[in-house]
Parts: sequence; C-alpha cells; structure tokens
Amino acid sequence: MADSRHLAVKLLCKTFENGSYSNIQLGSALSSADMDPREKKLCSALYYGVIERKLTLDHIIGGLSSRPLSKLDASVLNILRCGIFQIMYMDGIPDNAAVNESVKLAKTMKKTSASGMINAILRNFIRSGKKIKLPADDIMRASVEYSAPPELVKALISDYGRENAENLLEAALGKPDISVRHNQLKCSDEEFLAALDGINAEKSKLLEHCYHLECSDPAGLEAFRKGLFHVQDLSSQLCCAALAPTENDIVLDICAAPGGKTFTMAEMMNGKGKIFAFDLHEKRVKLIRDGAERLGLENIIAAAGDASKFNPELPQFTKILCDVPCSGIGVIGRKPEIKYKDISDFRTLPDIQFAIADNAVKYLASGGEMVYSTCTLRKDENDSVCDRLLKAHPELEPCTLGGIAGEKFGARASIFPMHFGSDGFFIAKFRKIR
Repeated sequence: MADSRHLAVKLLCKTFENGSYSNIQLGSALSSADMDPREKKLCSALYYGVIERKLTLDHIIGGLSSRPLSKLDASVLNILRCGIFQIMYMDGIPDNAAVNESVKLAKTMKKTSASGMINAILRNFIRSGKKIKLPADDIMRASVEYSAPPELVKALISDYGRENAENLLEAALGKPDISVRHNQLKCSDEEFLAALDGINAEKSKLLEHCYHLECSDPAGLEAFRKGLFHVQDLSSQLCCAALAPTENDIVLDICAAPGGKTFTMAEMMNGKGKIFAFDLHEKRVKLIRDGAERLGLENIIAAAGDASKFNPELPQFTKILCDVPCSGIGVIGRKPEIKYKDISDFRTLPDIQFAIADNAVKYLASGGEMVYSTCTLRKDENDSVCDRLLKAHPELEPCTLGGIAGEKFGARASIFPMHFGSDGFFIAKFRKIR
C-alpha cells in the first residue's frame, strides 16, 4: 500500500516545479493509488495544506535552517514543509509522530544525509513553542500570516482596502464550503434530501435550490450520478440569479465550460427556452453535453466556438452570460497554487476579457440584458473592463443585478467571503437600450 506522506511530497515537488493545477494532479494520483480512505484523506490534507501555507512554512523553516531554502533539495524542503505543517496545523497528529515520520520519509526517499537536519529543525520548532516571528512591516506580516506573495497583498489592498484583502486571504486558508444546486426538474427537495443517504445538507437562506453539503466528494454520490444536483459555489449561483433568465428567453453562455452556470440557468428556465453554450475546445464542450445529459436538460445547445469572434449565423439573444477567463484570485481557497503566480502573468487578461465582452454585445437584442462576471477580485479585470465596455458601447447602460446581489450591491458586485460565505466573485449587469 502506498504511503500518504510519501505521495504528498512527490506531488508537491511536481506542483511547485511544473505549476500544474492542484485539484487535477491530486485527483489523478489518488484515483490510481493503493490507499485506504483514511490514508487518502491524510495525503489530501498534507498536499493542500502545504500549498495553502507554503510561504508561512518557508518563513518558519528559513528561521531554523542554517542553509538558504534555495539550496535545499526539493524533496527535503517538501518533507520539512509537511513536517512543520503537521506540527503547526494538524492537532490529530502527535508532534513526535510528525518528526519521526518525516525522518523516516527522508530515508525512504534516499535523502538519508538530510535526516539529521530534518530531525533538528522540526524538534527545534517544537522546543520554541511553535512560535512564528512575524515581520514588522505590515505587507510582509500579511504575506507570512496568510501565505500570499507581497505583490498580491499590495494589489488587493490597493484595489479594495485592507479589510477586504485580509478577509479573502484568511478565508482562503480554511476548508472551502461545498455548495450544490438541487435539480428541481428531477425531484422535490424532500426527494433530493432523502437521496443523499445520510449526508448532512443545509439549505441556503439566500438562494432557492442551493444547499451546503458536508461531503468531501459530492460527485461520488449516487444522487449526483442520477442527476439530482450539480456542484456549484454559491457565488456562481448568485451570478445566474443576477441574469435571471426565464423560459421565455433565448440565452447565450459565451464561455460556458465546464457548464455549471449553463445548467443552473437551464433549470431556472424550467428546461424550456434555449441556451446556446459555447467554449473554444471541443473536449470542454463535451463536459457541457455530458453534464446536460446527466441532469436531463434538453434546452441546452452546446458547441465549440471562439468567444472573441463574431458568428453571423447565431441569433440575437435576450440574455447573455459573459463569464470570461480570469486570474482566479477569488477561488484561491480551492486552487491555492493560483496565489503564487506572478501578477505580471495576468497583464494580458483585460484585453482578452474586453474582446470577448465586446463581441458578446453584438449578439445582444435591443432591450436584452448581459452579465459580465469573473471569479477574480482584481479591478483591472473587472471594473476597468466594464468601464471600457460602457465607453465603447453607448447603447449599453448599467442595470441592477437580479436577486440578493442586486439588493446588496446594485449594478456591480465585488463579492468577498465576508458577504455571503462564498468564493470571491465579480458580477456586473448591462442592458442594451437601443
């Protein structure tokens, strides 16, 4: 049977070297690993925990190691990160066990020469009372405390102020909420809850058909396979509620894959009307088709298409969802590796986002409404793009978002975890007045 700590360290080395998505890498590894559920749970906790807390862990190790972290072997460094993480954040693992298993792992991975150093660093941390000496500088303190690069901390504070910035960064370190959308076209609320087979589900007070589940793998449930729900964070469901499509609408979801918002809108439309759902790659379009089939949604037309190029064969649409590609800063609680990307990596995104939104307007019927949304909280990708869109299209006017988002924010919503307990998200709504 595979060892959970060993696999976690191997995956961390790959993730930090290649920059691959954590959920895809972990899912692939665990699906083929010879491990019992308890070992898989430990591997997941270590893997995600170290990614989430990487800068904090490195700050601690750097203060205890006589060698610069850049000079340490990658496997040794990740063994240390896992060891410190267990000692600092996993109450169910005794300190001695964390040390002994880390030393044992070094030997298993043929890093015997480093085992003494690993033992010394971990035991010195325990003897110090597990104290973290935070930097005096406010930005550097927040960087260490929330394990976020200083550039990201500065950017968020500049855009939204310290309270909002720290709310997002702190929430990203906790276990993310699992929200789902109950498919009311297939079953009643009572039938849905009964089909969960004992899984605890709490109905949202904010949105109809939204539930919060206490379940680590909702897609593994029989109720999921039967199409009784799909997994979707509350903020994404709020986005659909903001557009508020009805069965009398012809809807365009211009960047639709993997299809969660398409499915929610199709259900809001009672399976009637039409939704055209596009994505650039056929492989991702298949995700939409497969999901629609599982959920029994027949009002979805999914096809490959370039969101930035006008297709004259398409009709005019009364409602358009323009959920553009973005930096993903709002979902760092689910994909923690995103926060370590260089801010400069995102510099081309606003132009791409504007090109897609600009093209989407061409499909919007007179009197029709369009929502522009992202799962990021960077004003360059949100407010700046919307301002540019209004300047380029005098036929557009801002209009109040539908649902709870409109009641709280008006025509534009920068949603932080403190607002609804959801992922970070941005939603803006426009109406074509001529």
